[in-house]
Amino acid sequence: MGPVEQFAKERTETVDSYARDNEFQSLSQDWLRESMRRRYVYNFDWLGRPIIQYPQDVAALQEIIWSTRPDIIIETGVAHGGSLVLSASILALLDYADAKADETTLDPARPSRRVIGVDIDIRPHNRAALEAHPMAPRIDLIEGSSVDQVVIDRVKASVAETGRVMVCLDSMHTHDHVLGELNAYGELVSPGCYCVVFDSFIEDMPRNFFVDRPWNVGNNPKTAVHSWLVDHPEFEIDKTIDQKLMISAAPDGYLKRIA
Repeated sequence: MGPVEQFAKERTETVDSYARDNEFQSLSQDWLRESMRRRYVYNFDWLGRPIIQYPQDVAALQEIIWSTRPDIIIETGVAHGGSLVLSASILALLDYADAKADETTLDPARPSRRVIGVDIDIRPHNRAALEAHPMAPRIDLIEGSSVDQVVIDRVKASVAETGRVMVCLDSMHTHDHVLGELNAYGELVSPGCYCVVFDSFIEDMPRNFFVDRPWNVGNNPKTAVHSWLVDHPEFEIDKTIDQKLMISAAPDGYLKRIA
C-alpha cells in the first residue's frame, strides 16, 4: 500500500471511529448548541461576503463540489451572498482545471458553470455587492419565494439541457416549506450529486431554542428530509459526512442521489 492509500485508509478508520465515540458526539453537540447561543456562525466571510455557515460545512461543500463536478448549483436563501460566492468560486476552479486539462482558454465573461440564487427578498445592498463581485458573471439571482410555481418554473428553465446539477436548500426552515422545496428541486439533482439541506440541526436543539421563529423541534428541515426520503429511495443520507464533520448545521442533510 502506497502512502496516499495509507493516508486515506487511516482517515477512513478515524472517521468510522467517531460513530462509536459517544463522548465526542456529546461534546460536539454541546459545543454546537453553545456556539449558536453566541452567534458564532455569523463570524465568517468567503471572498469578502458574509457566509452564515459553520466552517465545517464550508469545507464539506467544497469537497462535494470538487468531487462531483456540478455544472449548476441551485441555492435557495441568499442573505449576504457568501454561500453563492463560495459555490461560484469552486466552480471557477473546476472550469480552470478543465481548461488546463483540455489546453483551452477560458472566457471570464461567459463561464460554463454557474450558480442560481433564489430568495424571497434580495436586499438592495446585498444585490449591489454581489453584482459588483468578481464572481458576478457566475451568479444568477432570482427574487421570489422558492416554492412559488413561477419561480420553480424559471429555475427549471434555467437548468434545462445543462449538465450536472447540485441543490442547496437554506431559506425558510419550516417542515412544510422545506418539503415543498425538496419536491420542487430534488428531481433536478443529477445522479452522484447532492441536495444539501441546511439547518436540520434545529431538530437537535432544545425546544423553543430559536425565539420568534416559526420553526422548532418537530417542525424543521430534518423532519422534512425524513418525511421526503420515504418516497424518494433514489436519495440517501451520506452519514460519512456527518461523522467526519461532527459540528454541522446540516446533520442528515447531505443527501446524495444514488439512482
